[in-house]
Amino acid sequence: MAKRNRGKTISYLPSNGRGTCPLCERTGIKLLYPHKTETNQTIKVCKNCRHK
Repeated sequence: MAKRNRGKTISYLPSNGRGTCPLCERTGIKLLYPHKTETNQTIKVCKNCRHK
């Protein structure tokens, strides 16, 4: 059975949560995971960079 609410949580974000990852420089990838930088800023990164 299909899930009707899949993807609704990121639809309010600009470009549906997609952009360029600041760590790996990939384009058109979903940026959903918070990551703290050395200067204690929180940025959004892709799934592959969330543990770096």
